[in-house]
Amino acid sequence: MITRKSKREIEQMQLAADLLVKTHKEIAKMIKPGITTMEIDTFVESFLKKHGATPEQKGFQGYKYATCASINDEICHGFPRNEKLVDGDLVTIDMVVNLNGGLADSAWTYAVGELDPAGKRLMEVTKKSLYLGIEQAQVGNRIGDIGHAIQTYAEKEGFSVVRDFTGHGIGPTLHEPPHIPHFGLPNKGPRLKEGMVITIEPMINEGTWHSQMDDNGWTARTQDKGRSAQYEHTIAITKDGPIVLTEQD
Repeated sequence: MITRKSKREIEQMQLAADLLVKTHKEIAKMIKPGITTMEIDTFVESFLKKHGATPEQKGFQGYKYATCASINDEICHGFPRNEKLVDGDLVTIDMVVNLNGGLADSAWTYAVGELDPAGKRLMEVTKKSLYLGIEQAQVGNRIGDIGHAIQTYAEKEGFSVVRDFTGHGIGPTLHEPPHIPHFGLPNKGPRLKEGMVITIEPMINEGTWHSQMDDNGWTARTQDKGRSAQYEHTIAITKDGPIVLTEQD
């Protein structure tokens, strides 16, 4: 069932989102050649605890970490690890913050050191596709309008859109209806209504959109080893337009 949040619930989610944004800004300072994603994961768990929050995905269906850390050809759900990041890597850090029952979810792709022009363009197109999708998150529009805006832009720029993983409703639990595909046809799917809170999180690939799963049962990566980027925001649907709870100013 698709739930609609009260003003109070959205305000609580905004507090979680504010802390999530603060966490991402601290991560941005840490990203450099030589750091490990396990160090980032340890920092995130400690930082959230210090601020009275918990990492919602830790323990979710047996997941062991506070963050997902996906590197280069990994699309999503990469495990934090002890291998050092190197110059030119792309790394996406995805996390969900629970602050007093309010949830917020956001992923961000970071360049490690000096990134090549193709990698920079992948990041730029992915981020712009997210915001084009957000523009369609209006009361009365349909979910297909979001995916269509993302897909048409990303494919026009020569990239592909992952089909196997989608955005979702959020709150009071991590993954709620509806699914928010980042591809599709306009004017299709459930209609967006005031009070819905959703994530939009396009995963955009250099090559094919097709993915394959690692043996760990969690990590998805591109079949052709092309790089993947992802940006994700938690968005409240209001009569005055979408409010990006996890906006980084």
